[in-house]
Amino acid sequence: MARSLPFPPPGFDDLSADEKIDYVQNLWDRIAAEPDDLPIPDWHLQIVEERLAAHRTHPEQVVSWEEAEKEILSELRNRTAAR
Repeated sequence: MARSLPFPPPGFDDLSADEKIDYVQNLWDRIAAEPDDLPIPDWHLQIVEERLAAHRTHPEQVVSWEEAEKEILSELRNRTAAR
């Protein structure tokens, strides 16, 4: 059973935004270091199954990683420029 911990941890609110992000990233890195202990929600598995079924139905719609990366980076640049 999970024990109750103070939230946020003592001193967290005194950190800068960058330090808070580093803290959370380091915390996640510790959790992710043992991937077998991470539960996979059923809805994640359902999405994977749906996407695999869609791929099997339309394998010609595959996009290479290079093309996908280019599209993603372009979209990010457009969002950043729009700010």
